[in-house]
Amino acid sequence: MAEPAAQRSYRAPCPGCGAPVEFKSAQSTHAVCGYCRSTVVREGDQLARLGKMAEVFADFSPLQLAASGRWEGRGFSVVGRLQYRYEGGGWTEWQTVFDDGGTGTLSEDNGAFVFSTPLLAQRDLPDAEHLRVGAQTAVNGATYTVSFHQPVSLSAAEGELSHLPPIGQPFDMVELRGADGAVCSLDYGTSPPTLSLGREVRLDDLALKGLRSESAREDKGRHFNCPHCGAPVDVALEQSKSVTCGACNSLIDLGEGVGAELKSAVQDEPVRPLIALGRSGKLQGATWQVVGFQHRMGQVPGEDEHF
Repeated sequence: MAEPAAQRSYRAPCPGCGAPVEFKSAQSTHAVCGYCRSTVVREGDQLARLGKMAEVFADFSPLQLAASGRWEGRGFSVVGRLQYRYEGGGWTEWQTVFDDGGTGTLSEDNGAFVFSTPLLAQRDLPDAEHLRVGAQTAVNGATYTVSFHQPVSLSAAEGELSHLPPIGQPFDMVELRGADGAVCSLDYGTSPPTLSLGREVRLDDLALKGLRSESAREDKGRHFNCPHCGAPVDVALEQSKSVTCGACNSLIDLGEGVGAELKSAVQDEPVRPLIALGRSGKLQGATWQVVGFQHRMGQVPGEDEHF
């Protein structure tokens, strides 16, 4: 059996900082520089800078860029990551490139994984508004049930990418489930929408190599300098949306990730909590740690009383 032909990779200097940016797949159109986080688009043999990408949230996944494995007899490498958010949650899509030049996606959502590859639609796909959760629809002659339909948006990305939705702009994402376990995804972030087909997998089934080490996964902190005073600030929780600088008491917005342009608000009269941050204690048999404090004030409707 003939060996698959080696794929021609492409490398060029980042237009933002000059560091090398590599494209391992001819189908990849975008990349995020690993040094300055510039978002770049490939136009022939030239790279153009589109802006700066928000830093990906630390999700403690065992996967990471450059990991490799096998799917249905084909070797692949992990080359990029997209993080999506929607009301009530989020998930990660790991971009993969097969040794034969094809592309795939390994989706990760709370420890569940789906491996899928692009699928060519044999007819026009239905409009998103016609796909309600629980309803049935047909794609390429197969019957599926709509299991997920939400407006989603891209929150962050890294590495090499076959597509890149505008960050923060919502679009519809639909997931269909077949009776045989097939998972069909419709991405309405492009026109026409893109289609992929796959199934749930366990990471052990993919013969993965180059996974993140246990010691690396225990490093939970994110670090940056306060945009107001420059003091170092640590973020303990991945889902934190704001944090207070311990030096100047500025309230810092993390809504777009610590790699985005950070915005701060000065707190002139911060209220100190009665329980110091970092203290631990037990409640209903479980150990809890205090990581944040918020002081709220309100007014009784129709009265002058404040509380």
